[in-house]
Amino acid sequence: MASINTNASAMTALQTLNTISKNMATTQSRISTGLRVAEASDNAAYWSIATTMKSDNKANSVVQDAMGLGAGKIDTAYTAMNDAIGVVDQIKEKVLLAKSASTEDRAKIQSEISALQSHLTDSVASASYAGQNLLQTDSTATATDLSVISSYNRDSTGAVTTGTIDVAYDDVRLIDTNAADAGILDKVGTASGVSVLTLNVSTLAGVTGTTEDAQFNNLLTDIETALGDMATGAASLGAAKSRIDLQKEFVSKLSDAIERGVGTLVDADMNEESARLSALQVQQQLGTQALSIANSNSQNILSLFR
Repeated sequence: MASINTNASAMTALQTLNTISKNMATTQSRISTGLRVAEASDNAAYWSIATTMKSDNKANSVVQDAMGLGAGKIDTAYTAMNDAIGVVDQIKEKVLLAKSASTEDRAKIQSEISALQSHLTDSVASASYAGQNLLQTDSTATATDLSVISSYNRDSTGAVTTGTIDVAYDDVRLIDTNAADAGILDKVGTASGVSVLTLNVSTLAGVTGTTEDAQFNNLLTDIETALGDMATGAASLGAAKSRIDLQKEFVSKLSDAIERGVGTLVDADMNEESARLSALQVQQQLGTQALSIANSNSQNILSLFR
């Protein structure tokens, strides 16, 4: 039944057109943002999960930065430690050579040893990265380890823990910045009574031993001890370096996996959305024509009364 008070056809066409316009707005938003879940009202569950996962990934990014900084410190210390081992090896050779040398030759050998000792002091002091030197630390300080954050863990209850890769300062300290002289190179040797940095083959000052031969043997014993301790320190640094490299690779893969998971939840399928937009544009044109036809029918009815 046609009515002059109510144009049911126009109302239906208008409702259809409004629905199409709303769907078009949603599709255009997805195309412009690339997201099908951009806010909680789109899908509260997916949005909540994705937001939490994105937060975790930001934490993983910080972990990667922390490991990069830690790796720089450890790499620097590792390089300097290996150099120091080579220099102490040379000192050992000079001491062994001096054992059978004349007094005059020992003075010459000592000048070479002194140069090597100065190099050790300078190279250890320069092994600093980002303001921290692992090879030259205070044995009386509260901090006893370099701790590099290696993981960010959150359990089902929301409790957070962090993993670390640690390097003990006592294992790698070559020179003690405190007067205690507890570093591998500056501590007093138990056999000779002098340190690697202060030994003097020309005078044998302060060297323990009942005979000259015993004094040289004690010097060599303490040098071997220092080399053994330095090898242990280098191994500790090398192990930490390898662990950081492995963990950095893992965290990078983990971040990629989380990002893919987030994308599965909230990303829009651009091919699908483009096809939907084209279909909605056609529907909008047809809806506009339907509304125009409905309004034309009303006009035809009114023309009968003119």
